[in-house]
Amino acid sequence: MADLVAVQVKRLPHGEGLALPAYATAGAAGMDVLAAEDVTLTPGMRHAVATGLSMAIPAGYEIQVRPRSGLAYTFGVTVPNTPGTIDSDYRGELKILMINHGAENFDVKRGERVAQLVLAPVIQAIWQEADTLDDTVRGAGGFGSTGR
Repeated sequence: MADLVAVQVKRLPHGEGLALPAYATAGAAGMDVLAAEDVTLTPGMRHAVATGLSMAIPAGYEIQVRPRSGLAYTFGVTVPNTPGTIDSDYRGELKILMINHGAENFDVKRGERVAQLVLAPVIQAIWQEADTLDDTVRGAGGFGSTGR
């Protein structure tokens, strides 16, 4: 079993009665998080769906917000900034930015699983300016340079 990392969570008044984020299976990487509000997403509409939770993520970690594959595949409803990042120093309400790419209205119901949360370690970079960079086979080849 992997190491466990404690994340403090505060339930907000509109989150009362909802389950905390949880893993659906023993091998799941992401925890399902629930909506704390009802909202109808019309085609093309974006909305920050309330979860009724705020948290204290330990320093050196982030929580990544990822879409639920079933919502994306079946309804065209997803998280547009994937993965979204919740930084360790953020203490506001966790909201799930959702968008409806489908052709029909999509009703988000309070208590429905709307996204997955993945706790991940963060390594911060230190930039080192250089006059030259090492050569590679790819070089400066960009978009599409390695084939279709």
